[in-house]
Amino acid sequence: MPRFHGGAYTERRTIRRNGGLAGQTIAIEGLSATSTDVLVRIESLGGATQTERLSPTKTTFVVQAAPGAGEVAATYLRLGIEHILFGFDHLLFVLALVILVRDWRRVALTVTAFTVAHSITLAAATLGLVNVPGPPVEAAIALSIVLVAVEIVNARRGTPSLAARWPWLVAFCFGLLHGFGFAGALAEVGLPHHAIPIALLFFNLGVEVGQLAFVAAVLADGRAGPPRRGAWPRPARSSERGRSARTSPRLGADVARDLRRVGLIERTTAF
Repeated sequence: MPRFHGGAYTERRTIRRNGGLAGQTIAIEGLSATSTDVLVRIESLGGATQTERLSPTKTTFVVQAAPGAGEVAATYLRLGIEHILFGFDHLLFVLALVILVRDWRRVALTVTAFTVAHSITLAAATLGLVNVPGPPVEAAIALSIVLVAVEIVNARRGTPSLAARWPWLVAFCFGLLHGFGFAGALAEVGLPHHAIPIALLFFNLGVEVGQLAFVAAVLADGRAGPPRRGAWPRPARSSERGRSARTSPRLGADVARDLRRVGLIERTTAF
């Protein structure tokens, strides 16, 4: 039953075999000649689920009778890391938060608030406690990036704002939205019925590992991170604009805002 969902091609098959598929090798023919990854999910009649990511360099895997807790943890930890590092929206939002906040302690508090918030909604949506349609969530996530980018520009101009004074509160509120986005990605992969708590926990841990690695890279670079002391740099004079535009936090804010405006329009018209 093949179908297209967004930019992904999905195909479902039902296979009946005496003795089951345990111990058998599953291969995707022709995958090595492409640049495409394939996410394979096998669910047995007994409820055991195995999820594998295949690529041009890894085109086969062996079906296990019931993946152990260690394998489930490793698989979903990797999926969480990959999702955040390839999640353009989430990384843009985290980058905007880091640019907005002015000292290291506030960065830690803000990122922690974002983590707690999206962990709550990720768990609630994944366990079926809350059901929110995907398209409105995606549009709201794009809007959150635009709003934080505007706050960055306002902060540089010296205009007081809620996000500049209490960035952790803004991060928490918008983090609830981003958690629904994470849950949507996890729903596409599915959870093993025999190890739902482990899969959910390690997917979330994977998201955090990827997020912290990104924040560490941004702060290590130093140019997009918060100023060492004091407020935002004064607005550049006309003779300095060409030089300062290369490193000004406002440049990153403008780029993030413009990119998410495009994404917001696309997602709003999609539904």
